[in-house]
Amino acid sequence: MKVLLRLSLIFLLVFLLAQCLGANEEESFARERKQMVEGQIEARGVADKRVLRAMETVPRHLFVPEDVRAYSYLDTPLPIGSGQTISQPYIVAFMTELLALKEGDKVLEIGTGSGYQAAILSLIVREVYTIEIKRDLAKRAREILQRLGYDNVTVYAGDGYLGLPGEAPFDAIMITAATPEIPPALLDQLGTGGRMVVPVGQPSRTQNLTLVTKKSTGEISREELAPVLFVPLTRY
Repeated sequence: MKVLLRLSLIFLLVFLLAQCLGANEEESFARERKQMVEGQIEARGVADKRVLRAMETVPRHLFVPEDVRAYSYLDTPLPIGSGQTISQPYIVAFMTELLALKEGDKVLEIGTGSGYQAAILSLIVREVYTIEIKRDLAKRAREILQRLGYDNVTVYAGDGYLGLPGEAPFDAIMITAATPEIPPALLDQLGTGGRMVVPVGQPSRTQNLTLVTKKSTGEISREELAPVLFVPLTRY
């Protein structure tokens, strides 16, 4: 009886210690997240309060593998497996701001990756649809997003080059992989007045982050904004 009682006390102490350490770790990550927003994002010109709030809210460390978790709030891409990366925080915020999103918007993301960008978008708009060609990444991202309660995000495993014609039109489209040319299907699925942000160029060299706008006349305008380096948009 004494042994059982002693063991129960030990397990209780271990549990309480783990809870305490976990709480301290989350508080530390929250501080790092705030510093990330102030020092890496807001200081470099991102001004949309909704974007800044989302970046300070979404726990980036829960979207990356444990072995790189300590680097979650540095302004750098991180590996997430399957030869893919999670974009640096500034680029995530910058691309999100470029879309000039509204609360009622429906957004399509091409290249789910870790699911982090979709989580950021989900705090700003009504619906997010995201496509990932690598099924293992799509499955993992879906599980993380569901576990964390981002229930206005729908994850598809498939060829993002084709988009989701059954859900079109979209108010905004974000492509998080480099493509030599903008997929025609995605231009078709962009609604009137919609905006698309996409890295255009060869995957083996620097690309141009490009803002595409579909005018009320149906005319497409393009504006090159910044040099970037993304993994390639792949197809089946």
